[in-house]
Amino acid sequence: MKMRVIKKLCLSGLPAICGMLLTVGTGLAYEINDKFSVGGVIAGIWQYMDLSDSPFYDGEETKYESQGRGLLAFQPEFSFTPTENDELFAKFGFGAGNGLMEGGISPFLLAAWGGDTEEGVKDINGRGRDYLLTAWYKHTFKFSDDHKLGLTGGIIDSTDYIDDNTFANDEYTQFMNQALVNGPHCFVPSYDLGGVVEWEIGSFSVRGVTMAVGSNGEEGEFEEPYNFFGLQFGYKADFGMGEGNYRLLIDTTSGDFSNVAGTKKERLGALTLSFDQQFGEILGAWLRFGWGEDKTAIDYKDIYSGGLNIRGNLWGREQDNIGIGYAHLRGGNLDINNTDVFEIYGRFALNDIFAITGDIQYMKDSYKDATHGDPSAWVFGLRATAQF
Repeated sequence: MKMRVIKKLCLSGLPAICGMLLTVGTGLAYEINDKFSVGGVIAGIWQYMDLSDSPFYDGEETKYESQGRGLLAFQPEFSFTPTENDELFAKFGFGAGNGLMEGGISPFLLAAWGGDTEEGVKDINGRGRDYLLTAWYKHTFKFSDDHKLGLTGGIIDSTDYIDDNTFANDEYTQFMNQALVNGPHCFVPSYDLGGVVEWEIGSFSVRGVTMAVGSNGEEGEFEEPYNFFGLQFGYKADFGMGEGNYRLLIDTTSGDFSNVAGTKKERLGALTLSFDQQFGEILGAWLRFGWGEDKTAIDYKDIYSGGLNIRGNLWGREQDNIGIGYAHLRGGNLDINNTDVFEIYGRFALNDIFAITGDIQYMKDSYKDATHGDPSAWVFGLRATAQF
C-alpha cells in the first residue's frame, strides 16, 4: 500500500467525514407516537482511486488520473401505521457530490460505491421526479403466527424485496462496490411504480414484484418505458449453527430492450441464487451466483460472487464486523470480457447510531479488444454512517 495514497486519503477524507458527524449530532432517532415515526440514514463517503494504467475511452486515448472524491448522502424515511396490519411509508433521497461516479473520472463499468448520488436522485427513471425515492402502502393479512400475506403498492424499490442477502446487500453498512451489493447481471430496478406480493408460511416465502419503469436507460429514439417482473422463492433454515437463507430469483422484462445491432427489441431475463449462512457466533458466509440471457445488448451475462462475514464478538465488540468479498463477472455481448472485484472492509460502531468503515477494493476490467486497455485500480475508502 503506497504511503502517498494513505496520506492523501486521511488528510482529505477524514475532515469531511468528521464534519458530517458533528453536524448530525446524536439525537436524530425520533418516534412521534406509536403510529408515526421518522428515521433514515446519512452517510459521508470518501474514496481514492489509485489507477495502474490509462485505458482508451470511446475510441480515443484518454488519460485517467489517480484521484479522490467524496459525497454526502441523506435518506430520511417516514412511516405511518394506523393499524398493526397497515403501513404508509415514504423515503426521500438527497445528495451532495457524485464521488468517483462523476462523469469521466472512472474508467470502470461498475461503481466503487453502489448507492445513490446527487445526480442519481434527479429525474428518476426519466419521470421528471426528483428526490422522492419510494412511497407505498402495505396491508398484511395474518392467518396465524407463521402464516401471512402482504400486499404493497406505490413507488417501490425492487431490491427491498428481491436479490437480497444478509451479508451483501447494503452499501451503507456492508460492501461498497456495486458488484457486491446486488447482481449486475440481472435488472432489479428501483424507485418507480409497482406492486409486491409477499407470502410467508413457516420457513418458506415467495415474493413477487412487478414494476412499470419510465426508462430502459437507452439513448435517443431507443429510450422507452418497460415493465419488470420478478419472482423469488426463499427458505430460512437453522441447522444448529445459526440462521441461513436460501433464495432462487427469476426475473424478466417486457420486450423493450435493443439487441446489439439495434434492429430488434428483446426481453431481459436472469436467474439468481443467493445464499447466506451463519456458522456459530462469529463466522458467516454468503454466495450469489447468477446467469442472464444475452438476447439484448448487455455488459454482463453471469456473476459468481461470495465472501465471509466476521462478527466483532471475536474481539469483544458485537456491533463491529469485517467483510471479505470477491466477484467475477463474465461479459455479455458488448466490449467487456470480464470484471473482477475484491473488497475487504472493517466496520467500527461508535454507538447504536454511528459507525465508521475503512474499505479497500481492487477492480479490474478486461476487454475483448486488447487495444482498449484493461484498467485496474486499488480503491481506498472511508465511510461514516448514521442510522436512525
